[in-house]
Amino acid sequence: MTPNPFTKQYLMTAGPTPVPPAVSQAMAAPMLYHRAPAFDELYERVLGKLPGVFRTSNDVLAFAASGSGALESAVSNLVRPGDKILVGAAGKFGERWIQLGEAYGAEVVRYEPGWGERLDPAEYDRLLTENPDVKVAFSTLSETSTGIVHDIQAIADVARKHDVILAVDAVSGLGATELRQDDWGVDVAVAGSQKALMCPPGLAFASVSERALEFAASRDLDSPPTRYYFDWGRTAKSQRKGASPFTPAVSIFLGLDVALGLIEDEGLDDVMARHQLLARATRAGVAAMGLELFGDPDERSTVVTAVDLPDDIDGGKVPGGLRKLGITANGGQDHLKGRILRIAHCGYFGAFDIVTSLAGLEMVLDQLGREVEHGAGPGAAQKVFLEAGVPAAA
Repeated sequence: MTPNPFTKQYLMTAGPTPVPPAVSQAMAAPMLYHRAPAFDELYERVLGKLPGVFRTSNDVLAFAASGSGALESAVSNLVRPGDKILVGAAGKFGERWIQLGEAYGAEVVRYEPGWGERLDPAEYDRLLTENPDVKVAFSTLSETSTGIVHDIQAIADVARKHDVILAVDAVSGLGATELRQDDWGVDVAVAGSQKALMCPPGLAFASVSERALEFAASRDLDSPPTRYYFDWGRTAKSQRKGASPFTPAVSIFLGLDVALGLIEDEGLDDVMARHQLLARATRAGVAAMGLELFGDPDERSTVVTAVDLPDDIDGGKVPGGLRKLGITANGGQDHLKGRILRIAHCGYFGAFDIVTSLAGLEMVLDQLGREVEHGAGPGAAQKVFLEAGVPAAA
């Protein structure tokens, strides 16, 4: 059936996320040659802005890839066949670290407390104590499949105690929840353009400490390198000379320049506060509707809110019902399909995006036979926004 062209569309997924009009307009500019002086200036400017979002003094290495490419860059630089690595996984994207480790021939020590659980730093400590030959550990900041944000600061403390390199998937978390890479001692943080950085998919980032760069280079002395395009040493060397080693995603760089400017203008602390407010309002709305949150979220869970769908409806029909209203939100993945709904609020989101999503969810639940007090969810969210002093035009 052809969609009604007058049904406004609301993108409430955790990636890709909505793109600000100014970013879209910048990307519509005529194509630049990536070796021209005009792009050199743009490239240097964007690379200069990126460390501020990671809160780091590291080089932030950029690749034309999705966020998964950034994860693969970490594994391909840090891991050799036969290495023993530790991976904490409590959702689909944590499991991606496991899959990548196995693809590169590593012996993976798995810490899997279950989807929706928070990774326990004490378990990292125990497993690293039991496996002293582990030199690299992997974790996730924001687990998009469950809405949980993990305590990376505490996990990094454990990694330092054991002199272990820590690589963190910050793809959905960067710019939406707290990450202080240098202060926390995180060796590697990887991210992508399509989440809270408010750009289309196509750019992957690896913020790599000098310690991690040196570790990766030292592994090349033990065995032949297992990467080419994602080689951190090659990319760092080229970027420090002001050039990309390969053809970059030129148009996305144009948009990212604007998006990072918007973040700078708002101020990163205020960006964090906005995400906290959006998440708090979403949780209040969900509670007012008589629904539960999935898993074990806390106040850090500012990227996406996972809603446990009631057993008395067919939860698999909820995402489709929302799409008919013009709202695109994620259902559950793998064994959570039909069990949860994920409402994102990372990046270019405001108060009325949350109010609209909650109103749409009430309508769909009603259509699926659930008794609903219309307005309860949106009203509770509105109250949170009003108490916080959010203007009506937010």
